[in-house]
Amino acid sequence: MSDNMKYCPYCGKELKEQVTFCPECGSNLEEKEPKRKTPIHPILEKKDIAMQIIFSFITCGIYGLIWFVQMTDDTNTLSDDNNPTSGGLALLYTILTCGIYSLYWNYKMGQRLYQIGKKYNKEINDNSVLYLLLSIFGLSIVSECLIQSDLNRFAE
Repeated sequence: MSDNMKYCPYCGKELKEQVTFCPECGSNLEEKEPKRKTPIHPILEKKDIAMQIIFSFITCGIYGLIWFVQMTDDTNTLSDDNNPTSGGLALLYTILTCGIYSLYWNYKMGQRLYQIGKKYNKEINDNSVLYLLLSIFGLSIVSECLIQSDLNRFAE
């Protein structure tokens, strides 16, 4: 996605060209003072990161797989991607590639959360390289905690 993407200030839909009215919600985009400056985002369920870690350790990592799927699906809920990879499919790819896909997943999650943060005016940094490095060095749980922390900002 381009850094200068324009979004409707009412519904948050991406606008691909200069238009007067939003093709999604029909709002007048030429109003000087839009009623809402930040697009509405879906409200996610806030997850307690400490509990996610504890459940992952207690279940010998099985709950960690569920958490992985939930984070992917939550990101897909916030994203405008036309054909996102579902959480279940991302997990299957990770298993079939013996974990290599999770390196790509961590990198892409950083990019996607950054783009989503820009869209909804949330302070989210592009941590894609950090997430990739953490997962390369076997610290995926740390990157997952950081990803969940960013997702929790959409539960407020």
